[in-house]
Amino acid sequence: MSGGRDDAAKMAKLKELLHRSENRICADCSAPDPKWASANIGVFICLKCSGVHRSLGTHISKVLSVTLDQWGDNEIDNMIEVGGNSHANAIYEAFLPQSYSKPHPDSTQEEREKFIRSKYELQEFLEPSLRIVSHQSSEHADSASHSVNSKSEVGMVEFIGILNVKVKGGTNLAIRDMSSSDPYVVLTLGQQKAQTSVIKASLNPVWNEELKLSVPQEYGPLKLQVFDHDMLSKDDLMGEAEIDLQPMINAAAAFGDPELLGDMQIGRWLKSGDNALVRDSAVVVTGGEVKQEVSLKLQFTESGEVELEMQWIPLNM
Repeated sequence: MSGGRDDAAKMAKLKELLHRSENRICADCSAPDPKWASANIGVFICLKCSGVHRSLGTHISKVLSVTLDQWGDNEIDNMIEVGGNSHANAIYEAFLPQSYSKPHPDSTQEEREKFIRSKYELQEFLEPSLRIVSHQSSEHADSASHSVNSKSEVGMVEFIGILNVKVKGGTNLAIRDMSSSDPYVVLTLGQQKAQTSVIKASLNPVWNEELKLSVPQEYGPLKLQVFDHDMLSKDDLMGEAEIDLQPMINAAAAFGDPELLGDMQIGRWLKSGDNALVRDSAVVVTGGEVKQEVSLKLQFTESGEVELEMQWIPLNM
């Protein structure tokens, strides 16, 4: 009997990992609600991408269903150790060219296969020192290595840190249904997207959900959009805003390791007519972590504000 309870507990841990915000979209094409995983790579993927992963062979990607297959202890432990799609992509897409278009949910199977093979089999976007090509012929490996090395010299993006964004809640959001809305938040940074769950029939939703994004060396503003979920038609936009990440990242770099600092303010993003801030936003060190509370007035809509708490984790510390 205890064996059954142990198995159930392990699968519960796996499903808890799946339900984290960054794992609600496919690691390769951003399709919603992935129900498959590559157990050895440590990513959650959609059904269409799982077919390409299978074609790579189990020595590269061992595909399992989260709901249908039996999982071993090592496979579950590996998924938990990797930590999800954001952490894996920070490694496997560390040198993804800025001009490269990742597949999207409606991409053809050929487009998926080209990207997935480049990402995992040839490891073209991986930092060269981390590449493993022992499963390939020496000729193939030399070719792949040349591809990585040539691309690492120009047009590549290296991630410099992880941005944890806690989407706390919204206030007085716009009505998009008869008398209410079913809102959710989407964050976009470069080609990365992360989204919250949908809150049914609320103009003052509380999410308290943490979304993770990898920040490239050449980063732009973080884009926030609020949508109304609709079962029968395209989701309606309920407003958007942009977040300047420079005040937090620059302040963190200037002050160094936050674990060596006491609780203090190290920077500030000032409200102006050119941004969506409701009020000035302080960058602080608290408990050895760099954080920033942000209140945003949604743009291009009739009403609505969104509250966030951001945390910056540099990869070079």
